[in-house]
Amino acid sequence: MEQQAAITFQEVVYETEENPIIHGISGKFNKGKITAIIGPSGAGKTTLFRLCNGLLSPSSGNILIDGKEILRYDPVHLRRHVGIVLQQATMLRGSVRDNVAMPLQLAGKELEEKEAERMMQLVGLEESILNRNSRDLSGGQKQKVSIARTLLNEPEILLLDEITSSLDRVSKQDIEILMKKVNREHGKTIIWITHNLEQAKTVADEVWVVMKGTLAEAGPIDILDQPKTDAVKRFVMEEEK
Repeated sequence: MEQQAAITFQEVVYETEENPIIHGISGKFNKGKITAIIGPSGAGKTTLFRLCNGLLSPSSGNILIDGKEILRYDPVHLRRHVGIVLQQATMLRGSVRDNVAMPLQLAGKELEEKEAERMMQLVGLEESILNRNSRDLSGGQKQKVSIARTLLNEPEILLLDEITSSLDRVSKQDIEILMKKVNREHGKTIIWITHNLEQAKTVADEVWVVMKGTLAEAGPIDILDQPKTDAVKRFVMEEEK
């Protein structure tokens, strides 16, 4: 049975005045799966993310979110439906509670105590941390707060952009376990940019290999064990050195 697509790219092109960045990519991210996006620096991975949640619009081609053209979504609703967590977990001044509450505050609502505690439990933090100053947190704790803040909007799709690249080994593994749990227990579709091939193999069900603005290969994660194209073979060999 064919799997449902959370996000579908149909001949998507993105170009600036200076140069083309994405060259006619077609493919899909399957619903309920963790898909890793890997590839060399400058391949267009982050641009793909910005196209996925409407921060950028394609120069040509279509993007469908759950079967609906992305341009038909209200931008606010789209960014709640497709949440993003960035490499640098930016913290606002104030407490952890203030940081987690930000999405509700922007909508003129308040974060109830039970909901704040539930979000801490969800990301594996002690409830007492809600009263701590956000600047006193470790890198791993900040990233968990950032994840909680994004999950508060209850997105169906999560975009993770190199979210463990600045963390130590233990914190990195902790976040990997957390995101696999969020995927498994809450059914979130996760699309994860990573420069770490070993991480991709550890966390992902599927993979997109992006090279020079094209989709070089895509499929189950084990295609990395036997790439079909010479370019992907070379990339995998370099990364495994």
